[in-house]
Amino acid sequence: MQLYPAIDMKNGQCVRLRQGAFADMTVYGADPAEMAVKWQEAGASFLHLVDLDGALMGHSVNEEAIRRILAAVSVPVQLGGGIRSEEAVEHMLSLGIRRVIIGTRAAREPEFLREMIEKFGPDHVAAGVDAKNGMVAVQGWEQVSKISAVERCRKMKDCGVRHIIYTDISRDGMLTGPNVEATRHLTEETGLDIIASGGVSCMQDLENLHEAGIFGAIIGKALYEGRIDLREAVERFEG
Repeated sequence: MQLYPAIDMKNGQCVRLRQGAFADMTVYGADPAEMAVKWQEAGASFLHLVDLDGALMGHSVNEEAIRRILAAVSVPVQLGGGIRSEEAVEHMLSLGIRRVIIGTRAAREPEFLREMIEKFGPDHVAAGVDAKNGMVAVQGWEQVSKISAVERCRKMKDCGVRHIIYTDISRDGMLTGPNVEATRHLTEETGLDIIASGGVSCMQDLENLHEAGIFGAIIGKALYEGRIDLREAVERFEG
């Protein structure tokens, strides 16, 4: 199982939100690049970045911090948040991002996602599916649609998607455990590489995801609060 330490950026800082609420934010570091180096030195083989400002604004806001991270680490990096045009996809890949995550526009225009995958390849373009009570949320999680996560993932698969980052918003930043059953269901229904995001709080949570056959897991708050030792987790689940 691939592990992805998360670095969420707002105003150039490394932060974590609770349930996607910008009003409920904790700052964990003034320099995201420093945090990226810390996770790489602890054994991270892939990093997960989120431009939180970009998710709200609809375009990249924290590019300076992203560039510093890319210059500081050698492991591959995936990025989500505000990537809603072909120019944005191409630009981020040109900077050295390994995989861009398209969420809001992919939800609204599946054909756009198909075009990006055809142009840049399924290893470089992933889909972000964020859900609240099983229903897809968009626009920085500010709007909840009437489409189920399973339905959305099936449509993404038809577009050629290989990787889906699935976030259960109700679990995000809450340290209450990931929604293992929902993630397992998505994996079994689609056959895609589903990366679980939201709620991971301890090694047992990772064990539960691993046993459920989940492709990958994003770890955020549990790392920042010392509840999971990244080096130990990498040796156990990636080794």
